[in-house]
Amino acid sequence: MNHQALLQPLRIRQLTLRNRIVSTAHAPGYGFDSLPDERYRLYHEEKAKGGVALTMIGGSTAVSPDAVAPFGQLTAAEDRIIPPMAALAQAVHRHGAAVFCQISHPGRRGKWDGGAWLPPVAPSVVREPQHRGFPKQMEDWDFSRIRDDFVTAALRCKAAGLDGIELLFAGGHLMLQFFSPAVNQRLDEYGGSLANRMRYPLEVIRAVRQAIGDDLVMGVRITADEFIAEGLDQAECLAVATGLAGSRDVDYLSIMASQTYDWRSSAFSIPGMAFPEAPYLSLAGAIKAAVPIPVLQAAWIHDLATADRAVAEGMLDLVGMTRAQIADPHMVNKLLQGRSNDIRPCVGANYCINRIYAGAESLCVHNPATGREATMPQILRKADAVRRVVVVGGGPGGLEAARVCAARGHAVVLFEAEPECGGQIRVAAQLGWRRRLGGITDWLVGQCRKHGVDLRTSVTADRTAVLTEQPDVVIVATGGVANKGPIEGADLAVTSWDILTGKVAPGERVLLFDDHGDDRGLACAQFLVEHGAALEMATPERQVGINVGGTTFSLYLRTLYEKGAKLSPDLRLRAVRREGNALIAELRNEYTLNIETREIDQVVAEHGTLPRDELYFALKPLSRNRGEVDYHALVGGRPQASVASPAGGFLLYRVGDAITSRNIHAAIFDSLRLCHDI
Repeated sequence: MNHQALLQPLRIRQLTLRNRIVSTAHAPGYGFDSLPDERYRLYHEEKAKGGVALTMIGGSTAVSPDAVAPFGQLTAAEDRIIPPMAALAQAVHRHGAAVFCQISHPGRRGKWDGGAWLPPVAPSVVREPQHRGFPKQMEDWDFSRIRDDFVTAALRCKAAGLDGIELLFAGGHLMLQFFSPAVNQRLDEYGGSLANRMRYPLEVIRAVRQAIGDDLVMGVRITADEFIAEGLDQAECLAVATGLAGSRDVDYLSIMASQTYDWRSSAFSIPGMAFPEAPYLSLAGAIKAAVPIPVLQAAWIHDLATADRAVAEGMLDLVGMTRAQIADPHMVNKLLQGRSNDIRPCVGANYCINRIYAGAESLCVHNPATGREATMPQILRKADAVRRVVVVGGGPGGLEAARVCAARGHAVVLFEAEPECGGQIRVAAQLGWRRRLGGITDWLVGQCRKHGVDLRTSVTADRTAVLTEQPDVVIVATGGVANKGPIEGADLAVTSWDILTGKVAPGERVLLFDDHGDDRGLACAQFLVEHGAALEMATPERQVGINVGGTTFSLYLRTLYEKGAKLSPDLRLRAVRREGNALIAELRNEYTLNIETREIDQVVAEHGTLPRDELYFALKPLSRNRGEVDYHALVGGRPQASVASPAGGFLLYRVGDAITSRNIHAAIFDSLRLCHDI
C-alpha cells in the first residue's frame, strides 16, 4: 500500500503542511522549570527529522498563574518561555516541519497546593473527582483576566516564531467545563442553554484571533462526546463544532472523545490496547461532514492503513499519530522510503501517558531512545570493527541486544530455550485485551532476522554452548522465574504465570495475593474471574494494583467488580496450610497486625521475579570485565571500558530480569544503552 492520501500536502491559512501526519499536543514531562529545554527540544526535533508534517508542543500549556501544571506542562504565562520556544521552533523548521503550541486554562482541573497556591476556578462550584479540589465559581474579573491571559499567551507563541496555536477546549479543561452541563450550572448569560454555555469560549476565540491577526493558524481541540449521562452527548458536541467552525476565526478542529473528570473517563479519553483500532473515527467523521474547515483526529490511530483510509475517504484531513511517533519518530520517513515493515509499532500499552499520570516523564514501553535523544540513538550507526556476540535469552531484553548488535554489523547468535521468543511478554499477552503486547516481540524478531541474527530456539545454552561460539561479547538475558515471596507454606501456592499460561487451571474459590502492584497481579485477577473463579484479591498496599497506570487500572477494576471479586487492601499473606480438602490462608492486617483466615481452594501468589542468573555466574570468572558495568559511562551514553581481568576471553553483561525484577522498558533500555556502542 502506497498511502498516497496520507502523504499529500495540506494548506491551512498561509501554512502548507508536507503530509497529513501530526504529532498532537501532549505533555511528555521533559521540560525544566515549566520551559521547553534541550531534552524537550530534541524530542520534537527528532520527529521533524523523521518526516512529520506538524509537531505540537505544550499539551495543556498554562496561560494563567492559577493554571497549575500537575503533569509537568509548560507555562506560557510568562515571557521567559519565548527564547526556549523560539529555539525549539527553529530546530523543527530546519527539518521542514511546522510547530504549534497548545494553550489552555485547566479551571477546576488544576490544584491549589502548588505553583502560586491560588484557588482553582470553574463555571460553578462542582468538584472534579480526579484532582479532588473544590473550585471557586468564576467572578466577572476572572472572565476578563483569563481571556486576556489567553491573548497574551498566544502572542508569546507568535513572538517565538511558531506556525500556529491550538486552544484546548476539551480534556476536562476550563472551556469544556463551560460547554458541559455536568459542570456548568450557572444561571447567568454564561449558563443554561448551549448558546449561553458557548458564549465565553467564543469570546476567548474572538479575542485571540483579533490579537494574533491572520498570519497564524489557530485550531481548537474539542470532544465529540463526553460519554456521561449528565454531560455533552454527540449531538451537542456536533453543535459545538459547527458553532466554532462558523465563527470564521477557527482554522481547524482537533477531535478527541470522553473527558478526564475521573479515572474511568480518562481510560476512554486516551484509549489503548483494550480498545479497537481508531475507536472514535466515526465520531470525528461526523464532525468532518458537518464543518467547512479541516478536521484532525487526536485520539488513538496507530495503524497507517487505517490513517490513510480515513483521509482518502474524507473522514479526516489530518491524523494525529502521537503515540505511534513516540514508538517510532521516524515512521514517516520509513513510509516514504518503502520501509513500512521497519516501523516500530505502537502497541497501545499507554506506558507513556501512565507515567505522566504518576508524575514521571513519558517513555515508550519498547523504544527507550524516545525522550533520551541526547544520549540514545534512534538510528544505529555501524561499528568500526565486527565482533562476535552471543545473546542468551529471547525475551525483550535479549532480542533488543541482538537487534542492536546486528544492526551495527556484528555477527550475532541468540539462544532461546523455548520454541518461541518473547519471554514474559508471552505470559502477559495471555489476557485477551493485552495481546497487542506481542507486537513488541514480532517487531524485534523481524528486525533480528532482517539484520542476520542467528536465532536458535528450543536450545538451552550452558557455559559450553556459549564458549563454543568463541564470543567477543556475551549478553545474558535469561530473565527471571516467578516468585511467590516469603510465605510460609508457599509450596501450596501457585504463581500468576501458572494461571496465565494454563499450566494450572483456576480453582473455584481463589485467593490471589499480590505483593507486586503492577499489571501482572490485576491481569491474573481478571483472567481468574473470566474463567469462573470466586476471587478475593489481597494486597499489603492501600489499594490493589497500586503501580498500574492511570488509564489502565480502571479497565481491570471494572471487570473485577462486574464479576463479583472481593478486593482486600492492607492485608499481607503470612502462611498457607492444608486442612482437609481445603487450604487455609492466614492474612495479617498491616496496621492492626490482627490475623484473619480464609478457607479457599487455591492460592495464587505474585511477587515479581527472581533472576535466572546461573549462567551469568558460571561465565563471570572467564570474562574480561568480570561482569562489571561502568555506571557513569552507562548513564552518560558512553562505551563500556571496564576490564577487571585482561586475561579473560570476552566481555560479559546481563540485562533485564536476569539482574532483578523490573519491566519490559527496563530490559530493552538495558540492552540499548549497553550495546549501541559495542
